[in-house]
Amino acid sequence: MRKILLMSCVGAAALLASGAAFANEELIQLSKDPNQWAMPTGDYANRRFSALDQINADNVKRLAPVWTFSTGVLRGHEGGPLVIGSVMYFSTPFPNIVYALDLNHDGKIIWKYEPKQDPNVIPVMCCDTVNRGVAYGDGKIFLHQADTTLVALNAKTGAVEWSVKNGDPSRGETGTSAPQVVKDKVLVGISGGEFGVRGSVTAYDIKSGKRVWRGYSMGPDSDTLIDPENTTSLGKPVGKDSGISTWQGDQWKIGGGATWGWISYDPDLNLIYYGSGNPSTWNPKQRPGDNRWSMTVWARDADTGIAKWVYQLTPHDEWDYDAINEMILTNQETRKVLVHFDRNGFGYTIDRVTGEPLVAEKYDPVVNWATKVDLDKNSKTYGRPLVVKEFSTEQNGEDVNTQGVCPAALGSKDEQPAAYSPLTDLFYIPANHVCMDYEPFHVSYTAGQPYVGATLSMFPPKGETNMGNFTAWDAKTGKIVWQKKELFSVWSGAVATAGNVVFYGTLEGYLKAVDARTGDELYKFKTPSGIIGNISTYKHNGKQYVAVLSGVGGWAGIGLAAGLTKSTEGLGAVGGYAGLANYTALGGQLTVFALPSQ
Repeated sequence: MRKILLMSCVGAAALLASGAAFANEELIQLSKDPNQWAMPTGDYANRRFSALDQINADNVKRLAPVWTFSTGVLRGHEGGPLVIGSVMYFSTPFPNIVYALDLNHDGKIIWKYEPKQDPNVIPVMCCDTVNRGVAYGDGKIFLHQADTTLVALNAKTGAVEWSVKNGDPSRGETGTSAPQVVKDKVLVGISGGEFGVRGSVTAYDIKSGKRVWRGYSMGPDSDTLIDPENTTSLGKPVGKDSGISTWQGDQWKIGGGATWGWISYDPDLNLIYYGSGNPSTWNPKQRPGDNRWSMTVWARDADTGIAKWVYQLTPHDEWDYDAINEMILTNQETRKVLVHFDRNGFGYTIDRVTGEPLVAEKYDPVVNWATKVDLDKNSKTYGRPLVVKEFSTEQNGEDVNTQGVCPAALGSKDEQPAAYSPLTDLFYIPANHVCMDYEPFHVSYTAGQPYVGATLSMFPPKGETNMGNFTAWDAKTGKIVWQKKELFSVWSGAVATAGNVVFYGTLEGYLKAVDARTGDELYKFKTPSGIIGNISTYKHNGKQYVAVLSGVGGWAGIGLAAGLTKSTEGLGAVGGYAGLANYTALGGQLTVFALPSQ
């Protein structure tokens, strides 16, 4: 295996000699055109920034809805629309309908794709029946269905050009993430960490759907695509079978590490970046060791899948602090970095060439489970969070009912993507402000059945009432620049614009616009249902538009979405967000905004 890995690395090096020439030029060019929104997160760097400035801090107060579209589906709308030319594309929650709408005719349906899926997949979807959007490339629209089918649709007609099954729902594997197109491949992860799946990212050929490579989160080097001598962690080779050595026996086979977040790509380095989720089960006593490589930032070669470096953010996780949140690629002077706001409450700035952590600071001051991340290279705990024993859920080898842990399992931020503005050099974080009580218990594994092993309850931090923040962050210093309180978690993706405006949505259903430099609220409009979707902006026929999907749900809104009432249901979220029912109801609507004509 080692010889194969080394040969693959040599081949990848030959490709890199040609630089970005092999990258998907169409997507790169589309992402540079601010009139369009060609990728789920705006561009390969996951910046969610638009150079459009027709809507700006001075006139955004005049913004108004100009047309709407009912999706015909309830539950959580967690994706966002793409705009390619004069066509808008988006997907819904289960059954994952894809719409292509004509922007020349206020959203007239060009085509509609409605897959026929077995509804038995719904009970194995952990945190609502969400779908985080479609991707575009090579004249196709790519959808990752709930039943794990990856389907390629003709962008003009909606006809199925190919489809492939990426997992097995009977074992708890589901599809919720947005695909990512890189060069001649479509990349997709897998959901199901609460069912003991083994996470992976898989690359499929964009023309045929044939599988090119698959890299697992844990297992032998042949599965994880790790070269033990050349894949590094914190500057050192990881060694042979590092994805097995910190697991007891064969636990790695049901080890979790799901990969349902976002994928970014650096064409110059030819590396993709993504995060893996929680180890299974949630009960840490049942899985001694660091449980590598769950809770890890991955850098892989886009052509071969070979891992260049890995960095585990929360070794031996005891709180469900998945590392799946997006990696935002920026430069600091001459250094290439990625910025990552982890569920564990720390904002990381990492050298994306080497994997060296440069900054790791709390982006919510109430975070208490760890005092800091040790960045002293000479320390035995280099790169690791220093855990406060009081908030550990496993103490002296025993399960502990731990109270007042901050953040809660849904993290100081979940999958809802942040935005970055090169004009302010600030990051804008849609965040949770929630703590929890955590009671682990013994659980046995059965394929296709929940493998959680913990009971949770969630609530605002002591003495506070707000459960959300919208935060501006300086990634060079690791400091909060400004912070805006929200009654509930901010569960929508943000977008920053050249008009000095940042947009985001709230669980109550408000689309909000704030000043990018000060955080002052400039505009709000209440849509028909809570917003957990990701905002897009584009220009059509000379006019800038802002588009967002409404439809409350997701983990924070699972009580409303699934009709749950017990406080500990929904993995602890139902009780914490019980008051949300006083502000919004189920829905499914696209709302498009613009400035009134002069």
